[in-house]
Amino acid sequence: MRIVDFPRVGTFAQAYAGTMPYSESVGFIANLNHPDDIDMVFYVVAHETAHQWWGHQVAGANMQGALLLSESLAQYSALMVMEKQHGRDMMRKFLRYEMDDYLRSRGSERLEERPLLTAEAQQGYIYYRKASVVLYYLKEMIGEDKVNAALRKLIREYAYKAPPYPTSWALVDALSEQTPPQYQYVLKDLFEDITLFSNRTLEASARQRPDGQYDVTIDIETHKFKADAKGNETEVPVNDWIDIGAFAKPEKGRKYGRTLYRDRVHIAQTRSTYTFTTAELPDEAGVDPFLLLIDRTPEDNVKKVTISASKTSATR
Repeated sequence: MRIVDFPRVGTFAQAYAGTMPYSESVGFIANLNHPDDIDMVFYVVAHETAHQWWGHQVAGANMQGALLLSESLAQYSALMVMEKQHGRDMMRKFLRYEMDDYLRSRGSERLEERPLLTAEAQQGYIYYRKASVVLYYLKEMIGEDKVNAALRKLIREYAYKAPPYPTSWALVDALSEQTPPQYQYVLKDLFEDITLFSNRTLEASARQRPDGQYDVTIDIETHKFKADAKGNETEVPVNDWIDIGAFAKPEKGRKYGRTLYRDRVHIAQTRSTYTFTTAELPDEAGVDPFLLLIDRTPEDNVKKVTISASKTSATR
């Protein structure tokens, strides 16, 4: 793999067969000394390397949604490389970066926002940024091995093939074959609809047990919305599997603390209370702490944990 840097007359990187032109303005000369920095050079190189499969082997038909089969899958592949490099528990910083970009960009859409399945060529905030969160969330729901099985099927059926080229439905159909019945709703939420959440933690408290561990209780509120092409939102009932969790206090000089607890629960009501046990006092706890869902206000998903002297009644 040959990487060729060029001056910032352009702001892109691109994948050719074995050669990658890379603008110095896309992080090539970035200072990455802080341990919590996102290594954009590594990330972009992973993305462009993934195009050796997505775009170079599997090419979508020239129609709406085509870039789901190239750019979106390259984004997912790059995220998985980052996960292998930095660990699963640190992926929240990458997902937050992608989600923030999507949320900002959809607010300035001048025509209409399309679902991921039919995103237009000019809607990079959908097939790049939203797709990263969507595909990573699906991986968390059904497992990396099942997503890989669907991707292998795409390669097997369409790599280097002559027309007719696959549409975005080829990916969704392959993923559907690997998705258990209880998670089939996720495919419609992620690919066919514009789905948003407003999850927040109202209270987070902890009580130390005699054995030195902590019973942590979180009171949470969850809302789910479907948006149309113009951004009009309609609230729909929550009936979803959503993560809850808790983090330790970050070490000095770090932004993110260790994961002390992580679990997936089925939520079918707006207000919920959950209690779980951690080995040490958490600094923050809450709902969807890893930002797997497209959340309108991701800042309030977790809340600082307060020490409670009263006994809590466990609901989980």
